[in-house]
Amino acid sequence: MSSQDHQDQEQNQGSSDPLTAIGGLGPLARQLNQVHTRLWYEQVHQDLTGPQFTVLSLLHARGAMDQGMLGALAKLDKSTVAPLLDRLHRRGLVDIAKDDSDRRRKLVSITGSGRELATSLAPAVVAVSDQMLAHFSPQERDQFLALLRRAVQGPTE
Repeated sequence: MSSQDHQDQEQNQGSSDPLTAIGGLGPLARQLNQVHTRLWYEQVHQDLTGPQFTVLSLLHARGAMDQGMLGALAKLDKSTVAPLLDRLHRRGLVDIAKDDSDRRRKLVSITGSGRELATSLAPAVVAVSDQMLAHFSPQERDQFLALLRRAVQGPTE
């Protein structure tokens, strides 16, 4: 590659020095997550995580479903779903049963306690999101969230 080609490539990719790199998507996503986690802990719940709340909310809204479908809807890795459900089950927030037609399949349903917890926490969850987006106009909020949704879909090939 010629010197000019290398310069053109750098210009197309932006600056690639370390200081520029730490101001990129990864560090900003981590910082955003840290702020959200702190606010969640302070204002929502100290013993229920965001992914656990998502699972309870999906079960509350859609009813009982198998573990695989629940994990997919909650956007959780397969390795994360079983331990998360086990913790919720031990706390009496979900019930887990074997499917009578396929004993390998686990059916998950929300308990009354899980339903009450999800319902009682929902306003605080919305308030944390509103607080984090308070610097944006309504149009900017919509655009920011739409762009984040696109970003988490990952690169298209």
